[in-house]
Amino acid sequence: MELIKIATAGSVDDGKSTLIGRLLYETNSLKTDQLAHIRQKSEVRGFDYLDLSLATDGLLTEREQGITIDVSNIFFSTLNRRFIIADAPGHVEYTRNMITGASTAQAAILLLDGRKGMIEQTKRHLYITQLLGIQHLVFAINKMDLVNFDQNRFEEIKQNITHWMEAAQAKSTKRTFVPISALKGDNIAQPSTNMNWYKGKSLLQVLEELPTESKKEAENVLQVQYVIRPKTVSHHDYRGFAGKVNSGGFQVGDEVVIQPSGRSSKIKSIEKFGKAVDAVQQGEGATLLLEDEVDVSRGNTICGTNKTILPSKELKANVCWMQSTELVPGSKYWVQLGVQRTQAKIRNIQSRLDVDSLTEIAASSLGLNDIGGVELVTAQPLVQKSYTENQKLGAFILIDAQTNNTAGVGFIR
Repeated sequence: MELIKIATAGSVDDGKSTLIGRLLYETNSLKTDQLAHIRQKSEVRGFDYLDLSLATDGLLTEREQGITIDVSNIFFSTLNRRFIIADAPGHVEYTRNMITGASTAQAAILLLDGRKGMIEQTKRHLYITQLLGIQHLVFAINKMDLVNFDQNRFEEIKQNITHWMEAAQAKSTKRTFVPISALKGDNIAQPSTNMNWYKGKSLLQVLEELPTESKKEAENVLQVQYVIRPKTVSHHDYRGFAGKVNSGGFQVGDEVVIQPSGRSSKIKSIEKFGKAVDAVQQGEGATLLLEDEVDVSRGNTICGTNKTILPSKELKANVCWMQSTELVPGSKYWVQLGVQRTQAKIRNIQSRLDVDSLTEIAASSLGLNDIGGVELVTAQPLVQKSYTENQKLGAFILIDAQTNNTAGVGFIR
């Protein structure tokens, strides 16, 4: 059975947790004791309905405030497909958590309150999905019961989103719009009798039909995580380079280049879980053994010769800033790109994005939750590509050297 990971995004109180709770309820994924707990808590709060948001808000702080703070990965399934739903927070101060939840998603549900339509945080989340390259977006226009299931309101929000997406030059993104009420269950699993004007599929049907294929990168790349040297009598000369195939694939006999040194060799053998195999593909873990004695260490990149990838000390990227301390030229951070890690210095802040007008404004710094163009220079060369060409080699994080916290996320231009 196919598995798909879907991120949720939207502003605070748009109803993301309620929606996911509803999906769990409609697919019979809630255990008996969970359902009893939700029913009890709903009665204590004086509700005449099930507060299904309680199914996902796991932290005590979240339950007390009635909001989502951390990212929760929720598992459920239907007869046709298995799902992982990343329930990400909507509050602006937790934008970093939304990026975390969406970074590995194959599709995203963007929830909007039917009364409010698109607001600033919705636009910010939408722009981040574009930076992440998420191609399949499902816009769930929620709380339609609070606007009397008005078709005109739904069409107005749909048109506003379409215009914004066109202005963002996101025409390649596949978009689906579904009017729903997560609280009452309208158009979640079955067509709503309150919205007979809507002729599309229910939200669950849309999710079941989303394509699950992952983007295949052109470059053959494995970033070395471990150098295996047993130094036993039976494996005295064994020297394997273990890691995950980030993109493309490798076969025995392939010519490869080690970056950043530029040394060449051939693959003598490939092992998976201690057994010899002829080839490995993107997403698989493997150990490569080379014909020549070349210097390879953790953080180095083994590249195929089908595409040229040259390391560089210069980065130009769109950065989502996640710290209250501003990002300014001259500041230093650790940059981590896959398993590659080195120090970096901010050379220049090129611009800051205005999420309302989608214009890049000249800026000398980036504040918390700002998105902007940044130039960096690194101490050691990094094997890199633009994010649109290769997502595995095009995304990095900036790490605060003093706190070891993630300070920002970058997408190479």
